[in-house]
Amino acid sequence: MKILVVKLSSLGDILHALPAVHAIRAATGADVDWAVHPEFSALVRTFRDVRRVIEVPRHHLPRGLAASLRALRGERYDIAIDLQGLAKSAAVMLAVRAVRRIAPSYAREGSALLFRERAAPPSNPAPARHAVEKAFDTFRHLGLPIPPAPLAASDFDLPPVGRPQGSPLIAIAPVSRWATKNWPPAGFAAAAGLIAANLPDARFAVVGGRADIPAGDTITAALPARIDNLCGKTSVPETMALLAQCNLLVANDTGPVHMAAAVGTRCLVVFGATRPEWTGPWGDGHRVITASLPCQPCVKRRCRRGDLACLAAISPETVAAAAVEMLATAGPGAFRG
Repeated sequence: MKILVVKLSSLGDILHALPAVHAIRAATGADVDWAVHPEFSALVRTFRDVRRVIEVPRHHLPRGLAASLRALRGERYDIAIDLQGLAKSAAVMLAVRAVRRIAPSYAREGSALLFRERAAPPSNPAPARHAVEKAFDTFRHLGLPIPPAPLAASDFDLPPVGRPQGSPLIAIAPVSRWATKNWPPAGFAAAAGLIAANLPDARFAVVGGRADIPAGDTITAALPARIDNLCGKTSVPETMALLAQCNLLVANDTGPVHMAAAVGTRCLVVFGATRPEWTGPWGDGHRVITASLPCQPCVKRRCRRGDLACLAAISPETVAAAAVEMLATAGPGAFRG
C-alpha cells in the first residue's frame, strides 16, 4: 500500500500531524510519502515513517511547481490524505493520482468540496479539541483497528549534536511569531536564575532562529557561565536532536514545544493569548502556566487591552517553582547527562 500525506506547513502544524501519520503507518505498514513546503522538508526527512519527501514550493514558480507536479504524478497512491485542510493543499491533492482522496474534518476555505471523502469528528467531540486529536479523525475514518502508537525519539533520524555539560539540561524557547504569546526574555532570565539557585549543576540552552538571537542574549546575560545562546546556530533537525537530550523545555507557545514533545522531553509552557487545549504540548508529563484572566484566551495577535496583562501576571517565581517541581518528580536517575 502507498499513502501520500499532504501537510505543507507550518512547523507546529507538521509536528501536530506526526502522531496520526505514525499511527496510520503502524496500522497499515504502508509506504508513506509526504508533500511539504521546502522550508520544512528537513524536519519531515527526519521522520522514519516517511519513505519520500516531495517539496511543493511556495515561491520560484513555475519551474519549481512543475518539478513537484512531475514527482506527484509519478506515483499512484492507494490513499492520499490532506491533513492541511486549506485550498492550497486541496490543489495539490487534485494533482495526485490516488484511488481515494480524503479531506480532514477541519477542512476550510471550501476545500472539502473537492473531495468525495471527508473524515468526521467523533459524535460527541470535546468543546476544545487539540490539533493532534483532530488529525486522528482521519485515522478513525480509515477504520484502523489498533490504538495509536506513541512517538519516541527513536522514530526520528536526528543528527548528532554536542550536548552542553550539565545535569539537568534545561532548554528555553522564548520567542514565537505572536507578541501576545511571548512572555518576555527578562522573565525567562529571572526564572533561569531561580532554577539555577535550586539546582547548582543545571545547565541551560536557549533555542530559536536567527531573529531570536537578541532574546537569547538577554537570557544568557543573566548567567553567562551556565546559559548557552544557541539561537540561529542549529538547524531544525539539530534543535530537535538537542531537545531530545534535554530534561525539560521551558517555553512560550511555539514550535520547539511540539518538537520536544515528539521526542519525549517534558515541557513547561507559558500561555498568553492562545488555548492550551488546542496547541499545548501533546502527551503526558507536560505542564502549562496561564494567568486565567477573563479576556483569555483571545487568540489574537494583538492585545486589545494594550498591556499584555495575561503575560505580565505570570511571575518568574511561578515558572521556576514549576520547573524545579517537574525536575524533582522525574524520578531518580532521570537526568540525562
